[in-house]
Amino acid sequence: MPLGKLKVKIFSFFRLLPGDFCLVLVWFAIGIGLRLNHLELKSPWTDEFSTMVFSQGNSFRTVPLDRAIALDVLMTPLVPTDAGVGEVVQHLLSESNHPPLYFVLAHLWMKLFPGDGGLVSLWVARSLPAILGAVSIPAIYGLGCIAFRSRLVGQLAAAMMAVSPYGIFLAQEARHYTLSILFVIASLVCLVVAVRHIWSEKSLPFWFSLAWIAINSLGIASHYFFAFTLCAEGMVLLAFWYWEMRYGKERNNFQSQIQNLKSFVAVTAGTLAGGLVWLPVWQHSYNSELTEWIKNSDRIGWEWLTPIFQAIAAWITMLSLLPVEVTELPIVIASGLVMIIFFLWALPILNRGIKESLTKPTTRQPVLLLGGFVLSSLFLFFSITYAFGIDLTRGARYNFVYFPAVIVLVGASLAEEVKSQKSKVKIKRGKKIFYLLYFNFYIIWLMGFVSAMTVSFNLGYQKYYRPDLLVPVIQQVSKANVLIATTHKTHVQTGEIMGLGWEFKRFASSEISATPMFLLAHKDSQNSTLPTITLQKTLSTVPRPLDLWLVNFQATIDVKSQNCSASSQSLPFVDGYDYQLYHCD
Repeated sequence: MPLGKLKVKIFSFFRLLPGDFCLVLVWFAIGIGLRLNHLELKSPWTDEFSTMVFSQGNSFRTVPLDRAIALDVLMTPLVPTDAGVGEVVQHLLSESNHPPLYFVLAHLWMKLFPGDGGLVSLWVARSLPAILGAVSIPAIYGLGCIAFRSRLVGQLAAAMMAVSPYGIFLAQEARHYTLSILFVIASLVCLVVAVRHIWSEKSLPFWFSLAWIAINSLGIASHYFFAFTLCAEGMVLLAFWYWEMRYGKERNNFQSQIQNLKSFVAVTAGTLAGGLVWLPVWQHSYNSELTEWIKNSDRIGWEWLTPIFQAIAAWITMLSLLPVEVTELPIVIASGLVMIIFFLWALPILNRGIKESLTKPTTRQPVLLLGGFVLSSLFLFFSITYAFGIDLTRGARYNFVYFPAVIVLVGASLAEEVKSQKSKVKIKRGKKIFYLLYFNFYIIWLMGFVSAMTVSFNLGYQKYYRPDLLVPVIQQVSKANVLIATTHKTHVQTGEIMGLGWEFKRFASSEISATPMFLLAHKDSQNSTLPTITLQKTLSTVPRPLDLWLVNFQATIDVKSQNCSASSQSLPFVDGYDYQLYHCD
């Protein structure tokens, strides 16, 4: 097909009518407002500290180990410097397991907002993924329009993306997931266009293949798990091609089929080259201790079902999440009941819409394509989880791999519901018909909006670590000097303690009763007693009286020789921090 005609066919869906443009703008405004709402409310956690440190071109290795350090020394890696992109890439690849694309972009973004000489701004660090998350709203509109050739599907998908609590959760973290989502959407657009060319026996132009390779390569450079998106696309493409070759219509243009086969081989080879270029880098920098939390091969009994329930919980939050993580039990129970009632009502509607789409020639192919992509992604996730003992379902954020496809399918289902209601209504004019047609959509969208507010106000998708709860306990209990000690393996543990330091900094303007010192006692896999010895030596040098707070201290505790005794005071549970208090006279 000539270059001009293909461009017209692809981009004609983006030529918005005034009404379409205004409506997409409304969804974008709502989406970016929700994503920027209370952006600094939640305390940063260890993964976000990785982003902030590496994006500044700094290193965690500047934090001293095995000796007591002051708060300012602990937080030194968060102080902006004049480091450049080279330092960003160098420290990231030598200390972490992630590709550098997002971190370089975050570095350039943060350079636009010079600080006041203090720590890096959390709002600035989180605003980039928030904006990228908002950009996914018009992007998902484009995917819906191209896949289903329907502006209605695009609009409904954009509306659901704007208020998805899962989307808000990813967008309010200073991480690379929203950038990866944009590449997932772009790659799915390429997949849809490619399959349509196979169906219509038309050749893919060279520029399109190059664009697809570039998108896939950049996707891998943003997150290695983007490879799951590519594998799922490959599985769907092979299945579709096999079905067409065996059961499809009689072929009239074998030349285009051969040309398309060459194009797909070229895209596959180019994508492999774009991905394999990171393999030596990944092998050199890979640290298995950074991924220990996701490994789970010792399941017993009902634990084999845990990944399934974890996956279902993540799927639910793509549409609904009420305050089920608060401490007030009546609110938790009420929220749970409302969510159950909502899904008992909504799932039949969505299921009916998908079934209706499968009966129509115009919508059957995109539903099978995107639905097959989602199922292929789930197959990969559960295969790795159960076959290799690497539980990908423990990290809800990894569902970014197929999240956009789910939202488009929801939009397509709701579009069929609207069309079905329209065919049943006899009255053709007036506002009543408009409200009736979109009633189910209004309810589902409103639930999403309330759920988005739940995430924004920290009532749902709370952080894994809650230093904002532990620091007030330390401030209230300790009136003397404070030493906070932890065992150290990687920069993950440094980030855990930085979370406490961040909260101490936040309270710096108020009256602080405790003067915190910090100890990161390095734990060697060959000698597990080193942290215990380091702690004893440190206690012998710090002034007394002293309150010793052992936080996530994974080693033998022997402090009696240093005149330290365990506190008998009952202390509250805090997510992410297993802690004990000792009083040292």
